[in-house]
Amino acid sequence: MSPRQDRRPVVTGIGVVAPNGVGTDAFWKSTREGISVLDHITRDGCDHMPVRVAGEVRGFDPESLVEERYLVQTDRFTHFAMAAADMALADARITSGDYSDSPFAVGVVTAAGSGGGEFGQRELQRLWGQGSRYVGPYQSIAWFYAASTGQISIRGGFKGPCGVVASDEAGGLDALAHAARAIGRGTDAVVIGAAEAPLAPYSLVCQLGYRELSTSEDPDRAYRPFTASANGFVPAEGGAMLVVEEESAARRRGAAVRAVVAGHAATFTGASRWEESREGLAQAIRGALAEARCAPEEVDVVFADALGIPDADRAEALALADALGTHGRRVPVTAPKSGTGRAYCGAPVLDTAAAVLALQDGVVPPTPNVFDVCHELEVVTGRPRPAELRTALVLSRGLMGSNAALVLRHGADTR
Repeated sequence: MSPRQDRRPVVTGIGVVAPNGVGTDAFWKSTREGISVLDHITRDGCDHMPVRVAGEVRGFDPESLVEERYLVQTDRFTHFAMAAADMALADARITSGDYSDSPFAVGVVTAAGSGGGEFGQRELQRLWGQGSRYVGPYQSIAWFYAASTGQISIRGGFKGPCGVVASDEAGGLDALAHAARAIGRGTDAVVIGAAEAPLAPYSLVCQLGYRELSTSEDPDRAYRPFTASANGFVPAEGGAMLVVEEESAARRRGAAVRAVVAGHAATFTGASRWEESREGLAQAIRGALAEARCAPEEVDVVFADALGIPDADRAEALALADALGTHGRRVPVTAPKSGTGRAYCGAPVLDTAAAVLALQDGVVPPTPNVFDVCHELEVVTGRPRPAELRTALVLSRGLMGSNAALVLRHGADTR
């Protein structure tokens, strides 16, 4: 069944667990001011790794946010997702009774890149150190990419379309597209997002093959996209969950419409082929703009992928010029993740949350740790920039070659 054009997907709730803040208010305050929280990795067992700097989530107390019966059967990445989902549902003012008579009207979609590495590592240590009888029964599910989707849907009683997107880092944006299309096909609401916890020793070892990973020991210089000193990205944990609803259903509930999910497109250009990502990303931008019926000059702000590799940064700058024309060199560009790290699939959802908040507040957050931009881009640095924002473009590329673009409109937009 094709999506109906009269069923507009809108964002009504945001929940965030990020290195720069647990909760949307804390996250946005730090993001808006351009505060960098990158620091040396403190997780046990990581001190001998060549990766020295990351964005760690601190001040997160899972016991106070998630019930014990769920904690024992899930990994840290799912703890983040469940907590953020609760925040998003509360922000959307959805209570247990709102959809109790129609549980099939609510779905859950998450994206995942690394799964439950910390849980898996612990159980494997028990296997080899103590024997198979000491391996817990939840080892079979806690590591799995779909664990967050499953636990959020079970915990909330949501029986609508559920799924997990495994399409590289760009899956965070692709999950939003899945949610929007589910809305178009008749679902009233979708809890959507991504959270990652890739800083356990086992998970970090799995990342060491990425040549794009920064090994700098200086938190202020480890992740500096779009500069001459760019030398890769730093990893991060955390992510965000959103509530996307059908607009008329949301307004009937009296929910505040934060933004409209207007357009999305995705392409694939191959692992680490950053020069080729220019064409793929430009095509994704054109496709997202076409779906949103948005002219290039209508884009008011770009939340960049900002990989921090010279070839990849150059390709992104050229892709914006290809897709937006001369406007691509003038439109304000920001990359808040340079102050928090890249949380893989969680990164573009955090960017989406920031973009929604930027549209609401009329301000472009700066790009932390970036000063000497060496590409033809209007990168916002230093301080937040007030601006009249109606349309935001969010970009993401994955290390394995996926590219995605998302267009968001201001919540008051009637187009």
